[in-house]
Amino acid sequence: MTDGRIRDNEETQMFKGKRPGFPYISGPRFKKFLSYYVPYKWIFLSVLACTLLTAAISLAFPLTARELIKRLQDGGVSNTSVTIIKMSILMLSLVAIHAVTNLYMAYRGHMMGAMMETDMRRELFSHYQDLSFRFYDGQKTGQLMTRLTNDLFTLSEFYHHAPEDILTAIIKFAGSFIILFGINPKLTIIAFLFLPFMALFALFFNGRMNVAMRRSRDRIGDINAQIEDNLSGIRVVKSFANEASEKKKFAGANGRFLQSRRHFYWNETFYFEGMVALTNLMTVTVVVFGAIGITKSSLDAADMLAFLLYIGNLVDPINKVVNITKQFQEGFTGFDRFMEVLEVQPDIQDRPDAVDIDKVRGSLSFRKVSFRYDEREDDVFYNINFDVEEGEFIAIVGSSGVGKTTLCSLIPRFYEASTGQVLLDGIDVTHIKLASLRRNVGIVQQDIYLFSGTIYENILFGKPEAEREEVIEAAKHANAHDFIMGLPNGYDTDIGQNGIKLSGGQKQRLSIARVFLKNPPVLIFDEATSSLDNESEKLVQESLEALAKNRTTLVIAHRLSTIRNAGRIIVLTAQGIAEQGSHDELLALEGVYARLYGMQTIL
Repeated sequence: MTDGRIRDNEETQMFKGKRPGFPYISGPRFKKFLSYYVPYKWIFLSVLACTLLTAAISLAFPLTARELIKRLQDGGVSNTSVTIIKMSILMLSLVAIHAVTNLYMAYRGHMMGAMMETDMRRELFSHYQDLSFRFYDGQKTGQLMTRLTNDLFTLSEFYHHAPEDILTAIIKFAGSFIILFGINPKLTIIAFLFLPFMALFALFFNGRMNVAMRRSRDRIGDINAQIEDNLSGIRVVKSFANEASEKKKFAGANGRFLQSRRHFYWNETFYFEGMVALTNLMTVTVVVFGAIGITKSSLDAADMLAFLLYIGNLVDPINKVVNITKQFQEGFTGFDRFMEVLEVQPDIQDRPDAVDIDKVRGSLSFRKVSFRYDEREDDVFYNINFDVEEGEFIAIVGSSGVGKTTLCSLIPRFYEASTGQVLLDGIDVTHIKLASLRRNVGIVQQDIYLFSGTIYENILFGKPEAEREEVIEAAKHANAHDFIMGLPNGYDTDIGQNGIKLSGGQKQRLSIARVFLKNPPVLIFDEATSSLDNESEKLVQESLEALAKNRTTLVIAHRLSTIRNAGRIIVLTAQGIAEQGSHDELLALEGVYARLYGMQTIL
């Protein structure tokens, strides 16, 4: 999975190479699965100790009842009250101990599962931060959110319940068999003849439930992705009056989810009800053969009572097994999906010999640089060569799709060049630590993203350790201070999700203030004014010019009129760099740039 892509909706791909009917977990994955217990091993062991005790008490109850009946049968009338009181005290003591240990198991066990879930969520979220743009280019946000929330919750339930349920089932099953075999071997064997049929029945439906569970998980991920997409673009939906269309799309996804759940519940119903029917049939068989034993004096009433009570102890392990298998489906399916993402290796990482850089001057060089998104696709651009001097202001222009933004994205290594080198101050960017490299490159994009919270918090994102005075100074440089102070709470005004309460120009100036605060020696302006009105464009342009002063600046330009004063303009085409020079020089050539400029002038 080194290409940073995973498929969420192709079940045949998901289960390719896996044992049908069972979630796939390899040796290394199983070791990883167990590793999450390690920080909480003492809690885990204490919960298992309580599990042993509660299971032992459950085995002791029928024996105390049997002993009481036998004593009443063997003792005189004068001993009856004393015997009942003594046995009652014993049973009440067992009930009290059972209640206390169950309380401990329920609370500490669930807390252990929650802490493990927290650890896994932290690890997965951290991994999300390390993955490159290439990974996110092929993902749906809703699916990634599902893996971070729903999948990990069901997995935490499995971590908590499965070990204690398995231990309880083994102890009750083995203990009941030993005790019953000691009471009446023949009747015990008759009762246990049902177990192979139950095992085969469970195995068959186990596989069917697993496939249905995985499909259901994928479908809810699709729904989350569609909801996230719809709510993020709700204003576009309403502006085109496409609510009905969106409802129809959602109904389709919701219907597919319902169908997947129908398949799961159909198999789950047959599973549970079939197990209940077989258990009841086993109970009836024990009653019939036990009654025959009583008539033949091979079984007395006390033993018969113990047998019936232990049948309950046999039923409980069976129910535990049913519950375990369901948890197994959900837990390991969630772990499978969790590991699918965690095993995606970031395609852009620090090299072992990567270095930190200080006092960056800002010179850039592109040496025979080519790029393609995928090995199966054509190059976006090929054999690009040019240099940018320290403090130089250059513009990159060209028609849509020729790779202007992608070319600039190679500098901070958002993408990796397929061939060739990108150099910063003569150092290959692949030899520079990512954090150090990106601290020295500032980007102002056309599509601004502001985080939910206050204006102050959004500007502070450029330099988290900055003082409030530095934030205000950065806002002043970005021509943002005046409009900020005009807001109800100034810098502490909540701007809503993605700055919905601000205009386009205001959001853009906040993004520029963020870069001012960062104070990088290299700047990239990615069509930062193309979507603004004239007044906002003028203010933003002034902010950009102030920001670019004494810095190496690359401007990706859509409106060619905004880069007439650039020191150099590079014209990028599908064949590579076609022309470069000043505005006047390129117009004099009457080539690609002159044609593009002429088209915009006419418009």
